[in-house]
Amino acid sequence: MKKILVPLLGIVILLLSGCATSKEILYFQDIEQTTPKVMQTKYETKIKKDDILSIIVSGPDKIVVQPYNLSLSEGGTSSSYNPENSVLKYTVDSEGNIDFPILGKIKVEGMTRSELVDYLTQEVSKDVKDPIIYVKVTNYKVTILGEVKAPGTYNINSEKINILEALGVAGDLLLTAQRDNIILIREIDGKQEHFKINLKNSSLLSSPYFYLQQNDVIYVPQSPTRVAQGTMATGLWSIIFSSITTIVTVVSLILANS
Repeated sequence: MKKILVPLLGIVILLLSGCATSKEILYFQDIEQTTPKVMQTKYETKIKKDDILSIIVSGPDKIVVQPYNLSLSEGGTSSSYNPENSVLKYTVDSEGNIDFPILGKIKVEGMTRSELVDYLTQEVSKDVKDPIIYVKVTNYKVTILGEVKAPGTYNINSEKINILEALGVAGDLLLTAQRDNIILIREIDGKQEHFKINLKNSSLLSSPYFYLQQNDVIYVPQSPTRVAQGTMATGLWSIIFSSITTIVTVVSLILANS
């Protein structure tokens, strides 16, 4: 009996040793409280092809600004009118332009929202006194896949979200997730590029990939160690149950013959 119990105990200890350690799951392991880190705080989303912009022109004289808020969709342009909230939406075309009332074709690709506001304010001011321009990127979304609690595509109400906030929206990483090999997929100049993200290193806070862009995709792979442990654990549990069955059988025979 003792000869059977000893290897069984060894198997149980081996399984327990497969549990994740703090080195595997903690973020920013190199941060020291006495060493301040500089975070990348100056970031603003740049407008890209296929973005959908909501633009409203307002001012003291509603009649004067009205032509800048008229739909041009009947003329086959890239704008569309939403009668429910009277907001014009403009799709950035394949050349990075929108067709805007009165002003015509405007190259907006590469501009930030504030830069477009400044440009429109300057142009509309030639005709309208003290105009107020409202611009918003309405298709800002990110997709989070892999080892998170709630994978999916999320619409972002603001125009600034960092990778930690995005992972928080998806319910954070699972214990089985890799923290130092997360993949960020981003379209740059019409090409899909990917970048490796290491959540264990605080240099991420000042990285150009800390803040996400519209349509970014984050993929969180499973830890190879955890995959191996999971496969091994499945086999070991089978061995344990077989061993228990054997022990019960042996004990029953011993009791029956005693």
